[in-house]
Amino acid sequence: MAQKAAGGASDGGVSGPQGAGTLRIAIRVKPGSSRTSVGGTYPGGAYGGDGALIVAVTERAVDGKATEAALRALAEALGVPRRALTLVAGATGRDKLVAVKTPPNGLIGRLAALRAG
Repeated sequence: MAQKAAGGASDGGVSGPQGAGTLRIAIRVKPGSSRTSVGGTYPGGAYGGDGALIVAVTERAVDGKATEAALRALAEALGVPRRALTLVAGATGRDKLVAVKTPPNGLIGRLAALRAG
């Protein structure tokens, strides 16, 4: 899979090498959902050329609660500790760019499965 920088990525909003360094993932947060879930692709988005991974959370977008809930849900879905995720951009918007520090092997496959819904 070709990896490109986040600004104009044609790889589904994912950039960076797998297994080393940092991997960036474009997500679209849906606050106030009836249940928390991670899966599906939001077409477009500010950081993903081919769309962003959808992260639905029950928390409302107040005082960063939805953002923190989205990062927790994403970490759980990816099988990484929450401390491995860093918000790079999008603190106050629905579109966010998240960095995964030292992504484990197999993460690209997990992301592909989540994006497929």
